[in-house]
Amino acid sequence: MGSAVGLGNVWRFSYVTGENGGAAFLLIYITFILLIGIPIIMAEFTIGRKAQSDAVGSFEKLAPGKPWKVAGLLGVSAAFLILSFYGVIAGWISYYFINYLTGSLWSAPADGYESFFVSFITDPVKPLFWQFIFMGFTIGIVYIGVKKGIERSNKILMPLLGVLLILLSIYSLSLGGAQEGLAFLFTPDWSALKDPSIYLAALGQAFFSLSLGMGALITYGSYLSKRDRLPGAAASVATLDTLFAIIAGLMIFPAVFALGMNPADGPGLVFMVMPNVFDNIGFGGIFGLLFFFLLTAAALSSAVSLLEVAVAYFIRKFDWSRKKATVIIGSIIFVLGIPSSLGQGALSNIRIIGDRDILDSIDFIASNIFLPLGGLMIALFMGWGFKKVDALRDSDFGDTALGHIWLFLLRFVAPIAILLVFLSSIGLFN
Repeated sequence: MGSAVGLGNVWRFSYVTGENGGAAFLLIYITFILLIGIPIIMAEFTIGRKAQSDAVGSFEKLAPGKPWKVAGLLGVSAAFLILSFYGVIAGWISYYFINYLTGSLWSAPADGYESFFVSFITDPVKPLFWQFIFMGFTIGIVYIGVKKGIERSNKILMPLLGVLLILLSIYSLSLGGAQEGLAFLFTPDWSALKDPSIYLAALGQAFFSLSLGMGALITYGSYLSKRDRLPGAAASVATLDTLFAIIAGLMIFPAVFALGMNPADGPGLVFMVMPNVFDNIGFGGIFGLLFFFLLTAAALSSAVSLLEVAVAYFIRKFDWSRKKATVIIGSIIFVLGIPSSLGQGALSNIRIIGDRDILDSIDFIASNIFLPLGGLMIALFMGWGFKKVDALRDSDFGDTALGHIWLFLLRFVAPIAILLVFLSSIGLFN
């Protein structure tokens, strides 16, 4: 749950939903969660627990000498790419948290919250400093070990974040933009379904938010015992993760319309909208402090899972100690993230894919290409690479109707859906 719930639910969900028309996007996103997300979560948990190894080692152990390990390598590569820009965004959130902690954001800056945000992210040094601080904490937790470092804090911080999001969404719905915000989020514009890009965006968001295809759930699955029941775990993770995203939408979009902002304002949406909300409520500074603290904690839990994927692979592959692997890989990922940070300012004129800047381009490659391709291979491996009887037994489904539906989705529905989305979106690469 800590891996799945993070910036994908609040920061990324709000701006990707905003850019893709709201309700129609949400409908496709939930459909993908049900038909592709939950089956692949189950597949990753099953592979990891059976193999008791990392994302690549699991495939090497279960299918030695066969090319299935490419799925694991795609996952490790995606973890590198995603954490490189994730650390940048999490650094921004950490900066906001510290500014609320010191009280400097308890009232609107002279030029307003939007100018404050833009001037910060375009600065060549400040965002890099906060990215470094955040990555330092991430490295420190993985250095200690996942169970001691992250499990204890998640048990407290994740429920707190959920409660705070609910409270803020209730307040947001009391603002003047509630009707427009709810319509944007829940009344689909059916014509939007004709645009193939919305399907690719929804697929990428489903994979990003649930941490699918990057090997995180295989890696965490390898730490589970035979006593843990996988179907219940998979269903609860997917359900709670999706609820977090929808509640975040209820918090963001009524406020967006009440403040007269554009829901398609992109990655800066949370940073420009929420401070304005806090500025207009009683004890807003305290709410802002809690919000950015808990969002930092959620980002940290997801960052740890991303780093753990790469670290677990290098520990096994090169026989490194956990401490050595964590420091080396974490440092490399920090360096990889520097262009994404500078792409908001000094390198803002650089476009890699279409009209996307460096950060958006890396996000696109990782979330919309690497993760779905990795997920496609995981679905095919579980659906066709396993004997049916073994897959049903190892997944804890047994010879049940649910188990057979799960295998049908993995064998046919998920692969076909992923391929169709890719084929219909080929024009995006031109």
